[in-house]
Amino acid sequence: MFMLTTRTMCYRLIPVFLAGLCLTACGKSNTYTSPSTTTPAPAGSTTVMMVSGASTLSSTAFSPNPISVSVGTTVSWLNNDNTAHAPAANNGVWTSPSIAPSSRFNQTFTTAGSFPYHCTIHPGMVGTITVQ
Repeated sequence: MFMLTTRTMCYRLIPVFLAGLCLTACGKSNTYTSPSTTTPAPAGSTTVMMVSGASTLSSTAFSPNPISVSVGTTVSWLNNDNTAHAPAANNGVWTSPSIAPSSRFNQTFTTAGSFPYHCTIHPGMVGTITVQ
């Protein structure tokens, strides 16, 4: 009867382990892609840009700021910075997912009012949208 020693079994399992590790590492990406990356700005929307270096700015992190739009307008935030941002209404009425660089988040405003907002990742970034 043929018996394998522990050492021999280990040497035989190493290629199997390495192949499995390679398939696992090569089969998936650990890079997070914001759900907003494939969402284009709708026709007739108003674009607000997160400027380069926005995380170190306050009221100038979003451009233009402040803005006024009509009820029913979609505001499209475009991240022109090199880090992720996540604008959200101060009162919690709307919030975006993390927006990767070069990606967008769209929010349609269906009611009139003033909507101060900030970045949940960088709270010093602030803006205001007035909906009329």
